[in-house]
Amino acid sequence: MADKDILARLEAAIAARRAADPSSSYVASLNAKGLDAILRKIGEEATETVIASKTGEREAIVHETADLWFHCLVMLSWHGVSVADVLGELERREGRSGIDEKASRK
Repeated sequence: MADKDILARLEAAIAARRAADPSSSYVASLNAKGLDAILRKIGEEATETVIASKTGEREAIVHETADLWFHCLVMLSWHGVSVADVLGELERREGRSGIDEKASRK
């Protein structure tokens, strides 16, 4: 079973690396390039996740989803949005019909 605290540890690592020397940290280099670069990576990883899913290859699906989630964490950090904020929203939606939840946004 995976460690449930991994998101918190990744969030902390990303926060610590944001201001690092871009030549020494992937997160710092991505942040130095700006939001558009981060969003391009999310788009790239989302596409790769879709392709992996279409192949049905479990290992590829896991790998590409991990890449997508990581880059989403980088984007959240850019905006100062915490993992706890997102988890809180998921918790708020728990047990609600997706149809009802979507209708409540109108």
